[in-house]
Amino acid sequence: MTLLQWFIFFLAVQVVHYLGTWKLYKKAGRKTWEAAVPVYNAVILMKIIRKPVYWAALLFIPIVNLIMFPVVWVLTLKSFGKKSSLDTILGIVTLGFYIYYINYAEDVKYITKEEYDAEKKKESTLGSLLFAIVVATIVHTYVMQPFTIPTASLEKTLLIGDFLFVSKFHYGARTPMTTVALPMVHDSVPVVNTKSYLSWPQLPSFRFPGFEKPEKNDIVVFNWPTDKRTDGTYKPIDKKTNYVKRCVGTPGDTLSIINGTVYIDGKELQLSDRAKIQYFHTIYIKPGTLSSQQVYQILHQNGSTEFWPGKSENTVMANLTLEGAEKIKSITGIDSIVKYISPAEDTKVFPHTKPTWSGDNIGAVYIPEAGKTVSLTKETLPFYEDIIKEYEGNKLQVIGNEIRINGEIATSYTFKQNYYWMMGDNRHNSLDSRYWGFVPQDHIVGKPVFIWMSLDQNVPWKNFSKKVRWDRMFTTVGGEGKPVSYFKYFLILLAGWFVFDYFRKKKKKATN
Repeated sequence: MTLLQWFIFFLAVQVVHYLGTWKLYKKAGRKTWEAAVPVYNAVILMKIIRKPVYWAALLFIPIVNLIMFPVVWVLTLKSFGKKSSLDTILGIVTLGFYIYYINYAEDVKYITKEEYDAEKKKESTLGSLLFAIVVATIVHTYVMQPFTIPTASLEKTLLIGDFLFVSKFHYGARTPMTTVALPMVHDSVPVVNTKSYLSWPQLPSFRFPGFEKPEKNDIVVFNWPTDKRTDGTYKPIDKKTNYVKRCVGTPGDTLSIINGTVYIDGKELQLSDRAKIQYFHTIYIKPGTLSSQQVYQILHQNGSTEFWPGKSENTVMANLTLEGAEKIKSITGIDSIVKYISPAEDTKVFPHTKPTWSGDNIGAVYIPEAGKTVSLTKETLPFYEDIIKEYEGNKLQVIGNEIRINGEIATSYTFKQNYYWMMGDNRHNSLDSRYWGFVPQDHIVGKPVFIWMSLDQNVPWKNFSKKVRWDRMFTTVGGEGKPVSYFKYFLILLAGWFVFDYFRKKKKKATN
């Protein structure tokens, strides 16, 4: 929906509200016109139902308002004596339109303060639960979101089974585009696996100011740009699958990959010392020394979990960091280790028009920057086709040798937003920008900042002490040097809080 459509929709909601409540406003001692003034009517309604004024603000926060609306409908009914279970059910299943019936067909009375206070005591537990849900939804949507590492694309930097906290405020939190969706779930409802949102209506994308922008070397969570529904149409941005990769290219960079190494503007990208980049390697064994099984055992002892037979008798394939490969190479019986370079992949690699490119060798790619202009030809168009059509909402046509944007012949294009190039550290086991292209800025979700739990998927729960990776608990994701666990400090603070809370309650009980 456009801003104009949303404005019309907003006004329509105000009219609906006024027509369904103006008599109730009057019975509560207010003026009937107060039910018609946008935003102000919400403030007055909070006073009528005797709730804090800040509740009015919650009605305008996407996703949070889906929790608040049913609550306000029910409390409005209760404020006029309609507090039976049937009234509550009718208020919710009719999406609040039951209030129309009360407004016009019944001669209800506004409850007194004494009646309200008596009812409030019964609702204290429910109110606390509602407050907790609202706070959790706000935090999840706009501040910090839990995230689980589902694949090995960042192994060994981040491991399958790492549970992260992803900061929304570092890069600026986004308002949800899908305004009707279940809170605190993504694109599908757990267990039943059905869609968790309605595709209409949708808000325009908006991002609050952040403290920083994604930089090279940052690990970033983002919505997979090319994610589609089963019918082939793109999902709403905020409901596309969450991916986590390392940012290796930022707006305005010219990126190339030569034999698996990333170059920016002709210079090799310097990665942080926490980045554990892995590649497939071919291990050549000196004849008559080691067997393949012995090499497997050596690899396992040195922390490698991925290895398999090579193409010939005296070769083994393994997924290793460059440092790991050097270590294995020094072992007696190993002749040499050669990093695997993927051959040409036809049109599998972005932009799907370069048959000689591969995941390890990609020619110069300009990463779009907002406000910058590129020339458009049949040669360059494949790089920016999705940007023009899907990410920036233009109508694109190619008629013969002509490129038309929104019906007009175009020889150049100016980008509306920034774009990024994301790659996994596990280079030969990662579906990333090399295969589907740029990540738009409005697809950026947040920055992983903390590993609060890590579980080894290969260890059964009965071996709990080994299943939990204790050395990864409460470690930071970014930074330099070896990750440090702050778990013991967390336990000390937690113990301190329990001691403080115990004596606080004991003192309070003594004074009462």
